[in-house]
Amino acid sequence: MEMSSSRSVPADVETTWRALNDPETLKACIAGCETVERVSDSEYRVVMTARVGPVSAKFNGRILLSDVVPPTSYAMKFEGQGGAAGFANGEVYVSLKPDGSGTLIEYQAKAQVGGKLAQVGSRLVDGAAAKVADDFFARLVERLGGASVAPALPPVAAKATRRMWLRLALAVAILIALAIYWLTRPA
Repeated sequence: MEMSSSRSVPADVETTWRALNDPETLKACIAGCETVERVSDSEYRVVMTARVGPVSAKFNGRILLSDVVPPTSYAMKFEGQGGAAGFANGEVYVSLKPDGSGTLIEYQAKAQVGGKLAQVGSRLVDGAAAKVADDFFARLVERLGGASVAPALPPVAAKATRRMWLRLALAVAILIALAIYWLTRPA
């Protein structure tokens, strides 16, 4: 499955980049996200719960970051196992561009799903994928729109950690949406 879209957020590119790399922001914006553990500068382990129609599972996943160009773009690969529910693998490319006084987040994703998830109807998967993405961006917009002044830059190490968490959360949300879509699409 392949999907691409864009969303506008009410913050400048730098503020949006910091938010997408902030562990607290990501955890608050990704529905079902339980943990994100940094393994290295470019690798994370993630645990999250997802439900698509009658299929509910806890996914253990790994995210690898590459082609990071702060504050404008990065690429992610995701591998997730949900036990008997199935698996989800994919790639996402994300870019941030100025959009008036805000930021346009554009993404292109490719994903594969298997197992019980692939057997769920396409309407359920499409709906669930759209809801995951919509919820993530609604929560992100709420968090970014609520602050009248951009937060101060954190120390270099904390800033790098936040960037990685944000990328990870965004990638997971997009990949889950893609997995749901893929599993419920007509054969």
